[in-house]
Amino acid sequence: MDTSLQFRVNNWIEADPDPRSKQELLSLIDNKDESELAKRFAGRLAFGTAGLRGVVGAGPMGMNRFVVQQTTSGLGSYLKAQVSDLDARGVVIGYDGRHDSKQFADDAAGVLTAMGIKVYLTSQVAATPLVAFGVLHFGAAAGIVVTASHNPPQYNGYKVYWGNGAQIIPPHDSGIAACVNKAADESLSQPIKLMELHKAKALGSLIMLEDDFYQTYRQGIKSAEVLQNHTRPELVSLAYTAMHGVGAEMAETVLKDAGFTQVHSVMAQREPDGDFPTVNFPNPEEKGAMDLVVAEAKKHNAMLACANDPDADRFAVAVRKSDDGATQSNAEYQMLTGDQVGVLFGHYLLSHAPKDQRLTCTTIVSSSLLSKVAASLGATCITTLTGFKWLMNVALTEQTPENRFLFAYEEALGYTCGDMVWDKDGLSALVAFAQLTAELASKSETIWDRLGDIYKEHGFHLNAQVSIALQPGTPNIGAHLREHPPVTIAGRAIVSVDDISCSERRLADGRVENIDLPSSDVLIYRLDGGARVIVRPSGTEPKIKCYYEVVETMGVDDTLASAQLRAQTQMDEFIHAHQASLPK
Repeated sequence: MDTSLQFRVNNWIEADPDPRSKQELLSLIDNKDESELAKRFAGRLAFGTAGLRGVVGAGPMGMNRFVVQQTTSGLGSYLKAQVSDLDARGVVIGYDGRHDSKQFADDAAGVLTAMGIKVYLTSQVAATPLVAFGVLHFGAAAGIVVTASHNPPQYNGYKVYWGNGAQIIPPHDSGIAACVNKAADESLSQPIKLMELHKAKALGSLIMLEDDFYQTYRQGIKSAEVLQNHTRPELVSLAYTAMHGVGAEMAETVLKDAGFTQVHSVMAQREPDGDFPTVNFPNPEEKGAMDLVVAEAKKHNAMLACANDPDADRFAVAVRKSDDGATQSNAEYQMLTGDQVGVLFGHYLLSHAPKDQRLTCTTIVSSSLLSKVAASLGATCITTLTGFKWLMNVALTEQTPENRFLFAYEEALGYTCGDMVWDKDGLSALVAFAQLTAELASKSETIWDRLGDIYKEHGFHLNAQVSIALQPGTPNIGAHLREHPPVTIAGRAIVSVDDISCSERRLADGRVENIDLPSSDVLIYRLDGGARVIVRPSGTEPKIKCYYEVVETMGVDDTLASAQLRAQTQMDEFIHAHQASLPK
């Protein structure tokens, strides 16, 4: 084995406090698996704006107890330096149902309490939005949730909230990362101290969050200002799955609180199971992931087939396609896109919201339709960079007493309704969507009717995302497009170009406007006819992501199906023409 690698591996094994991880590495040494060892010691699992996320395994590139302890030690040091009243406020910690999550959460609690930091630790698995809620509820300085969300079974993660209840953004992410790196280096020669949890409890520095905390979140949903539309809930029937995650008990409870009695859970997926035995990939967006809940909906001829992802921060729904004599034997269901659900929520919530609660937010890669709906209803829609960390931090900054925050969404099935949780919340979204469906049902209308009305007013908006792996030697796409700016794309004239890297918007007539967004390597092209292309190049590999939007006018006699067909034809031609124009 390479001498440098051998030194690093031996150093780590000597310092690693977990016997299982030590043995895992020793087995790799015994098997002379140098390539696997080199991969595990190629660097360190990086702490970024989403915290940590990686495959569970021994070594600095994996999610394991030692990495969690190092990370928590660094986070604790950063909090001590940044938060003057940390002693009074403490940190909230929760965890999902994956195999190592409880152990990782216990380790985090042990490290922080050993540093003299008070910890609120959930006594059982908790949905991610409960931890975000807990930060605000207790006035904590930060929150940690151990979760890999909807990633495959071999993953785990470590997500951090700041004291405002939202995910961390700069400068806190890089500040924490620097402290984590320092703590990781020091831990190889000086063991990280952990306080035993029973001792921390006895000293009063560890407070276990029992059922009363979970009930407080439940009551928060029950009394949330935006969830008070109890129009005929008895008319709605729905199937639900927690997808082997932690959402089922709370989801069933909050639906019952809101008057929904026809709720049919997929029992095979109801309990937390880190193996996720009935799905290849526990993400509602993945093909096949919704099969069991759709089957359950068909069995009961339910209106909706609803899902939360395993940590219950995302919400997905398939809707029965027709009520014209549908029976359980022939009912068909269609999954709504994240953009469709987001626009439906925006329209619904704004239609009920008071005059002082009209602030909505979405991201640059989500549909532009929410901003049009908001404008038509006399509301504000702010567009942020991709990710709920940006949505919520911007909303917190921009809201005023005269224009309070109402709703935000991103196309990847993330929604937050109201201001109880400053992150995406799949549980409150579930209730809100059921209430929207009930209101429509009380007027003998469906979700499809409402979508059709919105599209007829603003145009049928179709969005698509394509990831393109480019050949070796292809020039940097971002640099190429800036050096050789296109005049047209797929035969359409460019109306404006947003270059987020320099926060400028260039209009076709030569004018330049400033854009109030943090710098990011993104180009947004708005075209004649309402179409849009967003190009997000990679600076490290020949790969780009392209986000497309086309808008098709929908006539009075149009059906959703006919408009969809025209829009899809237009989209296919658009994508083909655009990709053909990119440098090879």
